[in-house]
Amino acid sequence: MSEFDQLYREVILDHYKNPRGHGVLESPDAEAEGQNPLCGDEVSIYVSFAEDGDTIEDVRFSGRGCAISQAATSMLTEMVKGRSATHVATLPKDELLEEIGIPLTPVRLKCALLGLGTLKVALHKAKGTPLPEEWAGMANDLDLR
Repeated sequence: MSEFDQLYREVILDHYKNPRGHGVLESPDAEAEGQNPLCGDEVSIYVSFAEDGDTIEDVRFSGRGCAISQAATSMLTEMVKGRSATHVATLPKDELLEEIGIPLTPVRLKCALLGLGTLKVALHKAKGTPLPEEWAGMANDLDLR
């Protein structure tokens, strides 16, 4: 294992043990739930918008699951605060995967992307933002609502 892989593994473990953005928002402006039936990961996302109605002022998550799903969602909450809902709705999954920083198997890839898919569904439900085509297949594999 390279030094970089070890560093990224330590970052993932830190996010898993000390998740950022963990909790529930009272009266969120947007929310959605997602599950990965393959491994039992569950994530609920809660979003509040700034006064402009588009900037993500706060984002929280709750749920349970493997270290990858929970750490990736923790990383995601840090990535999207202050960004516009419109921008986040089109955020490529590769940006989150770069943040995670280690190669993932196809099963672990679904774990890592659960939070992002759930966030995109929350924004779609609240703002009508489009769900990118790349998520069409993912929505069939993950239970996003």
